[in-house]
Amino acid sequence: MPATETPSTDTERIEQLWAGEFGDAYLTRNIDAAQGRAPFWDAIAERYPARSVLEVGCTQGDNLIHLVRHVPAERIWGVDVNPVVLDHLRGHVPGVHPVLGVARDLPFPDDRFDLVVTVGLLIHIPDDTLRRVMGELVRVSSRWILSGEYHAAEPTEITYRGHEHVLFKRDYGALYQEWFPHLHLAEDRFLTKDDGFDRVTYQVFEKP
Repeated sequence: MPATETPSTDTERIEQLWAGEFGDAYLTRNIDAAQGRAPFWDAIAERYPARSVLEVGCTQGDNLIHLVRHVPAERIWGVDVNPVVLDHLRGHVPGVHPVLGVARDLPFPDDRFDLVVTVGLLIHIPDDTLRRVMGELVRVSSRWILSGEYHAAEPTEITYRGHEHVLFKRDYGALYQEWFPHLHLAEDRFLTKDDGFDRVTYQVFEKP
């Protein structure tokens, strides 16, 4: 959607926000976010050995930079709405495939990737598109989906950097199990700053 076009839905408004200066500023604030995450991703790669990986909402590749030690770069893709962060991804994790796109319409065939990852993506997806986005993540995964998000037992909206209707805490693990009951819950754990993350609850689901 062109930057000058008025967004018609909450989803388009949030996508447009992240695609512009708001998303650029996030990158600047989190330029060293990859630090401390290596042990977590090394353990994930050992428990869930993947031959291909997709991260949706990849920013500059702060997670992919660790996975590239286990999966060849040419078998790793990162999707983001912001072209600036994708330029950084090219330098930060050379050889991976940057893709400019939106989570609600992933440009990949069914069962394309062994492991599909989101960290801090679903928290920025509004109600009108959440099920569709989660469905896309499940669709393009051939085996595992790793979801790392802020957790709340009840849906909770948080004002984020002065913006309303941009950040939503939910029980994302429960939603995966409700909307996609064929998935098997393999892991459900909590990560802290000691792990390189900011109070993230993550689940790993396996497709049958």
